[in-house]
Amino acid sequence: MHAVASIDSLVQGWVGTYGLLAILLLMTVQCVGVPFPSEVIMPVAGYLASTGSLNLVAVVVVGIVGNVVGSLIAYGLAAWLGEPVLLGPGRYIGIRPDHVEMADRWFRRHGTGAVFWGRFLPVIRTYISFPAGLARIRITTFTAMTFLGTVPWTVALGVAGYEGGKNWNRISGPIGDAGIVLAVALVAVVVVWWVRGRGRSAAPASDPARNAPPDQGADD
Repeated sequence: MHAVASIDSLVQGWVGTYGLLAILLLMTVQCVGVPFPSEVIMPVAGYLASTGSLNLVAVVVVGIVGNVVGSLIAYGLAAWLGEPVLLGPGRYIGIRPDHVEMADRWFRRHGTGAVFWGRFLPVIRTYISFPAGLARIRITTFTAMTFLGTVPWTVALGVAGYEGGKNWNRISGPIGDAGIVLAVALVAVVVVWWVRGRGRSAAPASDPARNAPPDQGADD
């Protein structure tokens, strides 16, 4: 919780000081695995827009551009350097093997559509560009899917921060309660997904038909 508060304060300070440039850089690096979540960046930027410090349309446009640019960088790094570099030196900028593996499972399960749908899921949205790059899907398809998935997510977060800033005194209590409920629900979904994934991966290993040695009777 303290780490989340520290990131929140850091983002507020940078966006408050450097404005659109900070939004662009933060949204770019978070798509390369650096742990500055868009769930913090865009609402903070939207809140500052509600105070008149920034323009909401500019905030959303810059957020979308940063997200697409960062995703293309992550795609290119994966296609060019491969998994050993991503999971080796990449850990020093926040790239975690378990997160990349989670995104990879999502990508293998849903194909290129995972690039679009993954933009709406925490963790996966940050790392889905890496397995897409490793698979070397068409760059035009990747860019289109990324853009289409990024727009509604970024707009929603920016507008939520903007509206929340204008009505903070009235909604701060309900937001806190809703945040707790959402966090519990998200943890439950992740646990169920993880358990189901382990069940599927264990099934082939426990299938006697798949593990039985080949019948060599025809050669005798």
